Amino acid sequence: MTATAAEKARFVRDLTKELREENLAVFAGAGLSVSAGFVNWSELLRPIAEDLDLDIDREAADLISLAQYHCNVNSGNRSKLNQLLIDQFCKNAKLTDNHRILARLPINTYWTTNYDSLIETALSDSGKVPDVKYANEHLAHTKRKRDAVVYKMHGDANHPSKAVLTKDDYEKYHVDMQPFLYALSGDLVSKAFLFLGFSFSDQNLDYILSRVRISFNKNQRQYNCILRTVKKEVGEDEADYEYRKRKQELFIQDLLRFDIKTLLVDEYSEVTDILREIEKLYRRKTVFISGAAHEYSPYDKDEACQFVYKLSQDLVKSDFKIVSGFGLGIGSSVIVGALDHVYMADGGKAEEHLILRPFPQDHAHGGNLSVLWTDYRKDMILHAGIALFLFGNKLDGDQIIPSNGMREEFEIAKAEGLFLLPVGATGFMAKELWEEVRDSFDQLNGLHDEKIKENFDLLGTDDMDLNFIHGHIMTILKLLCK
Repeated sequence: MTATAAEKARFVRDLTKELREENLAVFAGAGLSVSAGFVNWSELLRPIAEDLDLDIDREAADLISLAQYHCNVNSGNRSKLNQLLIDQFCKNAKLTDNHRILARLPINTYWTTNYDSLIETALSDSGKVPDVKYANEHLAHTKRKRDAVVYKMHGDANHPSKAVLTKDDYEKYHVDMQPFLYALSGDLVSKAFLFLGFSFSDQNLDYILSRVRISFNKNQRQYNCILRTVKKEVGEDEADYEYRKRKQELFIQDLLRFDIKTLLVDEYSEVTDILREIEKLYRRKTVFISGAAHEYSPYDKDEACQFVYKLSQDLVKSDFKIVSGFGLGIGSSVIVGALDHVYMADGGKAEEHLILRPFPQDHAHGGNLSVLWTDYRKDMILHAGIALFLFGNKLDGDQIIPSNGMREEFEIAKAEGLFLLPVGATGFMAKELWEEVRDSFDQLNGLHDEKIKENFDLLGTDDMDLNFIHGHIMTILKLLCK
């Protein structure tokens, strides 16, 4: 039965919790790559079946044996199989949204049976350093400054002669690739896994589970898997459809032996939606603070800076991470407020609570400074899930004018889907942005608890006491992260 909205919400919350604790690992199957343009196993081996005068559709239940038959007929020669791997999996393919989302998340361990390079490409594109391992000797070395390890337990398409393809390869895997099984066993004990791209028809899944099951015990942690529910095919007999549904039910029940809990979706596109929700919820604990002030009216400068200091301190105290540039007039208060809590009370590391991106002030290397500042803004905002806007003014000659930099940050945050939280009571550009969000709150911020909207409306009250502003902001943030 397809998962309910409540079950999906619990699934998202549970995996987000594992992400925040840096415990989540991904195990990717062939289904994760098919949507990028790569073939599945059946299509890969279609030429092999034709050479053997067999029907690939009738052999779909035992494709590994089919690959073995090819080797047997050719006296152990697998050159054609190797060439198929190169032809099909070494070509350029378009990264999917799923790959991009996973690469952006703080996941440092990936296991896959896929031969392609999509995972490591996505990691590289997101600015991370992947350490790819597909042979035993790779396990003894560590790539410097790596951000994630990608274990390709069936090999790499660029090295097809070492790829796991035939029945012989699978039967000898526990001997030839024992170090990989040890590494996987260790990760299965210490990490929460999300299995993606596996389905009832994926022939690799049974082999993987049979090889690692010896590492499982009664006290293991629970894992998660997303599968698409069986669909009735065009022209399919009702009895055959019901039979396949029953097999999927039994398969899902069998996965529970390995403590793999399944979330069923109607369409593959829902996987992307779920991953987006996980990313969105994870980023909700990071607040981007946009602020600039030459003038603090109607507030006194000292009380305004104290307000920013206390707000930053309480954000860190409430386990939020802060992202900010060194904003004119408030940057120091943001930094000191966060660091005071880290060093005086938390005892943690500053980088766990604060990401700073001071803006460069000269044309280094002949670059365009405005373009560079835009890149800096995008980099900061992509870390966060909530954007908080305070004051927003600057001195232009002898006049105080609204901050165009804050406007740009607002537009970037809006485009990236952050929750927009301008504090209208602080005036200037923040007031202008508050009015825009107020007039289109559901459209810009989505549907939320009515209490969030009530507190947001109060943030535009003129001359509001800064202590009340502080309270309304913290109430909104805590409600958003419930």
